[in-house]
Amino acid sequence: MTTSTLPVLEFILTNYKNFNARALRDALIAYWRHIEAGGKMFWAMAGAMSSAQIGITLAPAIREGLVHGLSVTGANLEESLFRLVAHTKYRDFPDYRYFTKADDTRIFEEGLRRVTDTSIPEDEAFRAVEKIIVPMWQKADASKDRRFWHEYFYELVQALDPDQCEGNPEECWLLAAAKANLPMVVPGYEDSTFGNIFASYVKTGECSASIVKSGIEYMVAFYDQYMALSEGKGVGFFQIGGGIAGDFPICVVPSIRYDLHQEARPWAYFCQISDSTTSYGSYSGATPNEKITWGKLTEHTPMFVIESDATIVVPLILAALLECRRAPETANAMIARLQGVTVLTHA
Repeated sequence: MTTSTLPVLEFILTNYKNFNARALRDALIAYWRHIEAGGKMFWAMAGAMSSAQIGITLAPAIREGLVHGLSVTGANLEESLFRLVAHTKYRDFPDYRYFTKADDTRIFEEGLRRVTDTSIPEDEAFRAVEKIIVPMWQKADASKDRRFWHEYFYELVQALDPDQCEGNPEECWLLAAAKANLPMVVPGYEDSTFGNIFASYVKTGECSASIVKSGIEYMVAFYDQYMALSEGKGVGFFQIGGGIAGDFPICVVPSIRYDLHQEARPWAYFCQISDSTTSYGSYSGATPNEKITWGKLTEHTPMFVIESDATIVVPLILAALLECRRAPETANAMIARLQGVTVLTHA
């Protein structure tokens, strides 16, 4: 057992020597080196990470300046809020692999919406938030105000009274991001519970679709955000899963270069955590060096793929990074002593 003041970092450096473990170790060290040098890191988050309570480590990482911008699915955005307002009403189902259709029907009838081994409570999450956000939409409609999707949630999460929060606010990454006013894109937000709810209010004429800025407007805004983030030591790209959360923001570099005909620095670091193995025709399974051909990365960019479960990998990386941030000299000495040597065998 370690008695170190940096136990997670020491554990990783001591034990993670080969295969996906080595990829995790090397990605962690490169992330820390980039931050330590003054670089920034942009996150792309797919999957159901918010329902999996990623905020426990992501929220403090945001507060400690380890994350500088986000691209998230509409589901991850809203599910961080749901965890805050309805945490005690969630139910877990550790035996979900053995459920029958009848079991899931009973869960449905109880007003729960299962997400793998946990659930989101319909009334305490969806409908409780609906009562708060719909008046915001209607007010925006009356004043002809237009905002990005996440800006409504930034306002909402900061306006909640403590008695409206069942979860720990310190573990809500959305609240941490809102307080820091981090740059954010939410591509394809329509594919989320509140995207559907918003569509229903547009259908019934209770508010206009125009009060939410479009995905194209997200990219237009992101052009300038990327240019600001990439100043100095540059900005890295840390991706969880595949799909639009990653596809949308990483394309900003070739778009600036080849569509706007302006200079843009490539991403300064790349790491993807996914259980999608390398394959033909799968974006999520593509190797990072393919991105070189699109101008997103270069042959000198530190790039990593960790083929593993993000709910296991990400908290480990973030916990170790938080240790590095809080004790940088000790962390650097430990890395120098324990990181080992990576031998490149290819030409």
